[in-house]
Amino acid sequence: MTYSFSGGVCASSVFRAHGCVESLLVLAMMVLPSALPARAQAGVASTDASGGLRQRVGELESEVAELKRIVKELQSKSQPASGSQSLPNAQLASSAQAQSASAEQLTIAPRDRASLDFLRDTSINIGLDGYYSYNFNAPVGRVNLLRAYDVLSNSFSLNQASVLFEHPPDVAAGRRLGGRLDLQFGQATDTLQGNPLNEPRPDIYRNIFQAYGTYIVPVGRGLNVDFGKWASSLGFENNYTKDQMNYSRSFWFDFLPFYHMGFRTTYAVNDRLALNYWLINGNNQVEPTNGFKDELFGFAATPRKTISWTMNYYLGQDHPDRISVPATSPIPVQPGLSFAPIIPAPNGRLHIFDSYVSWQTTPKLALGIEGDYVIERLWKNAAPGESSAPSHVDGGAAYLKYQLTPKFTLAGRAEYLSDRGGLFSGLTQALKETTATFDYNVADGFLMRYEWRRDFSNQPSFLSDTQGLLSKQQNTATLGLVWWWGRKQGAW
Repeated sequence: MTYSFSGGVCASSVFRAHGCVESLLVLAMMVLPSALPARAQAGVASTDASGGLRQRVGELESEVAELKRIVKELQSKSQPASGSQSLPNAQLASSAQAQSASAEQLTIAPRDRASLDFLRDTSINIGLDGYYSYNFNAPVGRVNLLRAYDVLSNSFSLNQASVLFEHPPDVAAGRRLGGRLDLQFGQATDTLQGNPLNEPRPDIYRNIFQAYGTYIVPVGRGLNVDFGKWASSLGFENNYTKDQMNYSRSFWFDFLPFYHMGFRTTYAVNDRLALNYWLINGNNQVEPTNGFKDELFGFAATPRKTISWTMNYYLGQDHPDRISVPATSPIPVQPGLSFAPIIPAPNGRLHIFDSYVSWQTTPKLALGIEGDYVIERLWKNAAPGESSAPSHVDGGAAYLKYQLTPKFTLAGRAEYLSDRGGLFSGLTQALKETTATFDYNVADGFLMRYEWRRDFSNQPSFLSDTQGLLSKQQNTATLGLVWWWGRKQGAW
């Protein structure tokens, strides 16, 4: 029997090389045993036969040595290719990703690549907020008075449906431009957006909760400038329920401004202090009702990583200098609207002093406190028939939140609001409320919130089950259901 091998053919590929190596070794094992028994079966006992056998064994040993040499040569030739198979999984994955990215670069046009890069830095987010609330006063009309969001009793309600688009600036990536758009629908929209007493044309802007563009001016550490409409940062609480400690909002949230239109600037002095300045049309006004421009001066401080403190001073003049009249007026100020001037127009100022602090005392316990003082005059100076007597509101709120487990949270709120002159409620009174909230985080992006709240006052202020009869208190129990999804992390 004759055996032949071709090292050149075996070395033609990595897989063939390994196959030939195995074949050569197996063949070598087959040759020696097969040769020896063949000679023994021939029955040759002569000395010449023994010498021939020894000679044949020597030849076979030489062939085995040659086979080992060929195997080593094939292994050395195939080492660079086969070595990649022993790389760690992370290196193989990285290599595969690099090859995939390279292939993607070759198949995607530069214009399409720019679009994909833009979308990579843009987040699209959706939120749904609904509730069922029961008022134990059984009020006429099923209305919870002096509430901002949970306004209906004994009704399944869609509080808010929101769509949020955000493309923030990123100086590190060479992008100083950005912007944000929040579209909002539901009961909260009607509560917060476009009051006809403040807005000449409220329907135009009602569903635009926020819409502003951002540019970071290359000054010092970077001056952040926004232009457009944005949610007010006066007060501890804000719009999106998922980011609040409680489901219902405080009296102070309902009383302080909801939104503004104009310029907003922020400058970070250092890692612990940022200065704020606004120049805006007015309080809850996209389109102004007078020519005065309101201002805000404030700062946000972080003395420690666990403590943040915000201080704001707001100066405004929100008395209108004109009234709307039928379209027969000869002065069409805006499309579809006509106005007549108010002579003389009230010129009294609005002053808001607002401060709040949040403190993450431990990983599970968070505390918050807010204090406010608001004063407004109808006329700046006293004159015959023009009183400068002030109306003012003062008080504050305290907050507590404790994380029982990753899925369960307890929270509480207590507040006091002294309304002297009826600036908030239309009646001089002292309003108080206490709220207890229990959260069940069903899954990431789905929250069930159970709440008990008691509102009370020193004056009859809340609806009862009898028409025309007011009560000094109202108690409500609420179940809130909140969903949200999208790429934006943290608070909205």
